[in-house]
Amino acid sequence: MSKKVNTGPLDTSKASRFVHAEAKENECIALAYDLVEQRLRDGTATSQETTHFLRMGSAKERREALLLEKQLELMEAKKESLEAAKRIEALYSEAIKAVQSYGSPVTMGGDDPHA
Repeated sequence: MSKKVNTGPLDTSKASRFVHAEAKENECIALAYDLVEQRLRDGTATSQETTHFLRMGSAKERREALLLEKQLELMEAKKESLEAAKRIEALYSEAIKAVQSYGSPVTMGGDDPHA
């Protein structure tokens, strides 16, 4: 039997190849999980396969996953905080420029002749 080759137009952009490769990888992972699930049901799973899923269900593993999730949330909050600080800095800069553009002759240093 000869293998059929798709001769249709190909999108060879990097983004397209990446999405395609990622989708293919996800499909293979899903197939592997399905296969191991079936082996577990049949009682033919290897000790490594069984141990893998036992570890995934352990309290320690769940705590580590929760910790990673919280660390990710913390990093997102820090990122948002930095972005907010940049916006505030830009607003202060704009406000200072606006005040300076008024060209007020009043100074803050006691140069007021009426004092």
